[in-house]
Amino acid sequence: MLQLEILTCNPFAENTLLAWDETGEAVIVDPGCWTPEEQSRLLERIQTLGLRPVRLLNTHGHLDHVLGNRFVAETFGLRPELHPEDALLLERLEEIAALYGLRADPSPPVGNWLQEGELICFGRTRWSVLHTPGHSPGSVCFFDPDNRVLIGGDVLFRGSIGRTDLWRGSYPQLMDSIVRKLLPLGEDIRLYPGHGPATTLGLERRDNPFVLEALAELR
Repeated sequence: MLQLEILTCNPFAENTLLAWDETGEAVIVDPGCWTPEEQSRLLERIQTLGLRPVRLLNTHGHLDHVLGNRFVAETFGLRPELHPEDALLLERLEEIAALYGLRADPSPPVGNWLQEGELICFGRTRWSVLHTPGHSPGSVCFFDPDNRVLIGGDVLFRGSIGRTDLWRGSYPQLMDSIVRKLLPLGEDIRLYPGHGPATTLGLERRDNPFVLEALAELR
């Protein structure tokens, strides 16, 4: 059975996510662990839980979600997996971080370019990749139909949505991703976003003002 744990990291309060099942194989999604203390906390949880990380997944290339890529790569021998539309963000990580007054270790080269419909396999768990652009051109979500879970990155939050004022962001594109790719998955789907608390797609369909406005425009 799928289990999840979230560690909130870096000045952006980003959700670094650990996912594993009964086999002990695990994936690390969006390692935002930036300080030595955050990195030690991630390592301690993995060791305490007896996990074997086998994949490093990035929902997108914004710096707060990839600051720990090098640490994870060097600690566990994993290379990041990312959608190719966000390649430039990863390549310019140090430069972008400097704009925010931060220092960032360069990310290792991508080991696998994620594509729409690709299966992410670890242990007995199977996730499918959904390309959901709008917050960034290469934003993806990971959908687990068996456990009714969606790993959403910065596409949809409890009561809000991802920013669209960053490089190649697009509000119409983001809302199209939410309405046409996420909401049809089912109201019972539990969403784990890249910031803030978990929610469900049903709750966001009913209460999220951005989603309500987009659905009203389709009527």
